[in-house]
Amino acid sequence: MLRLLESSPLPKGLKAVGSRLKVGSLETLIRFSSRISNPHLEEWKGKGGRVIGYTCSYFPEELVHALGMLPFRIRGTGCSGTSLADTWYGPVNCSYTRCCLQLVLEGRYGFLDGAVISRTCDHVRRMYDCWKAAGNLPPFFYYFGVPHTLTEHGLEFYRGEISSLRRALEEHFGKRLEEGELEEAVREYNRGRRLLLRLAERRKREAPPVSGQEALALHVTSTSMRREVYNGMLEEALEEIEERGREHRGARLMVVGSVNDDSELFRVIEGQGGVVVTDSLCFGMRSIVDLVEEGGDPFESLVRRYYYHVPCARTYGEFERKLGFLRRLIKEWRVEGVILEHMKFCDTHGGDNSLFSRRLEEEGVPTLILERQYGPLAEVGRIRTRIQAFLERLGG
Repeated sequence: MLRLLESSPLPKGLKAVGSRLKVGSLETLIRFSSRISNPHLEEWKGKGGRVIGYTCSYFPEELVHALGMLPFRIRGTGCSGTSLADTWYGPVNCSYTRCCLQLVLEGRYGFLDGAVISRTCDHVRRMYDCWKAAGNLPPFFYYFGVPHTLTEHGLEFYRGEISSLRRALEEHFGKRLEEGELEEAVREYNRGRRLLLRLAERRKREAPPVSGQEALALHVTSTSMRREVYNGMLEEALEEIEERGREHRGARLMVVGSVNDDSELFRVIEGQGGVVVTDSLCFGMRSIVDLVEEGGDPFESLVRRYYYHVPCARTYGEFERKLGFLRRLIKEWRVEGVILEHMKFCDTHGGDNSLFSRRLEEEGVPTLILERQYGPLAEVGRIRTRIQAFLERLGG
């Protein structure tokens, strides 16, 4: 059970208990996803806790957790425009990274004690350069290389990158990783993945008790809290889902593609009569289907899990594996239509989505390729119209 400082704001869903606050509800976890900060993070910082921002699902969160800090995935949530970021990026770049940089330049990420920027793609790579040139850097600022192909040489390189990151964190923060701490972090994160997989299983039902919008929000919140606290709250949330008796009906859809932490996209989709029952997103199924092996060398298991987990479009030469993952989800979650979304100017996901569409359509699975912008730049009316037309194709 999470306890918050008396000075923390009281979102809907929190109840006062004596002189303290107690939370643990589905509604509270969902609300935590709607803005960058949350009461748990604010208390953590108030007690002297450190927060390390990161930008990609190839970043080993367990390492930061084991060092006693809070890994926080950098997002563009709450961005209202990109005027500052556009002076560095230019408008013909991914709107997600522009929104993230905008919040950095506005000082909205001042709570970070460190930031690790991964070599996810050219747009994220450029965010490292722009942030460094603009200043406003957190005390620890680090570039983390990730190979684009899955080979033995790439694994060796990636292992070296994580080893270097570990040494840099230990040296900067004066905290050495002690025996058993990484094993405990691995167990806690695996526990969280299993809980989110339980949530995914509930979405297989004919009328899921949780919407796609709610499920995405729960995934997003997992990247902004200490995992042991989040896991306790998620267990309560799963019980609440079973007790509330809500059902969601409509065409069974899967969303595939670019990074998406914005549950409003799912709200628009489901507002037209569909139900998002599963996804292949880094804020979603791709982040939970592979566990870290327990019982062996925890560092090596961590390296191998993050290197070989279900890849996204940034990883080359793995198309058939990615397509196989989509086929599995389509079959197990009885998907009727697939929405292949990607950010404008994202060539990697745009290329993958074109190939996915061709292959799935040949197999009789209807698809919609949806190019979009992020957050405040999204053209909601156009997206709504495209979704309506797609649902009509599916028969309603």
